[in-house]
Amino acid sequence: MTDQEMDKILRIRTEGTIEILQSSAHYNRYEATPYSVLDALFEIYPLRSTDHLVDFGCGKGRVPIYSAYRFGCIVTGVDLNGRLLQEAFFNLAEFRATQKRFRGSIEFEQTTAEMYEIQARQNVFYFFNPFSVEVFQTVIHNVLESVELHKRQVDVILYYPTTAYVYFLEEQTPFERIEELPIPALSIDNEDERILIYRYES
Repeated sequence: MTDQEMDKILRIRTEGTIEILQSSAHYNRYEATPYSVLDALFEIYPLRSTDHLVDFGCGKGRVPIYSAYRFGCIVTGVDLNGRLLQEAFFNLAEFRATQKRFRGSIEFEQTTAEMYEIQARQNVFYFFNPFSVEVFQTVIHNVLESVELHKRQVDVILYYPTTAYVYFLEEQTPFERIEELPIPALSIDNEDERILIYRYES
């Protein structure tokens, strides 16, 4: 099934890559995670209805809406860009209008990732290279501080991870890699085309 076909099923519009001038050079362009990648991820990492996923750099809302649709879980999308979030809210309204029995929960927040306050029950954090490693480091430190205050297991999911992201997690944090998933259907020669999952429990 193509991305366009899945968008049509969900009644949302999340396709495309958009270069938008951000207020910070640390934030990258919008590009939605392909549904095929999400399907591959969820085959090995199914979410529970009690999970609370946070998508940093959620853009138009594909990952939050699809995750909540598939698993009935709680999802928060965080993005700095108001134009993208306006489209995310529109997509959410269209999705909810056709999903009368939907039991998940989806919220969007407009803020910088560094300033976003990690909530006590959030336990899965998703990143598709939304910002620089400096911002990523701050976000991960915020997650770890939250875990120390509210003891729990937390997972970090990286799609198409940069070397800097991987080095930081593996060399400077207590997170341990628990899964690596290549995405050969999209790219044969690019070793960065993969999903990495890390876990920490305090």
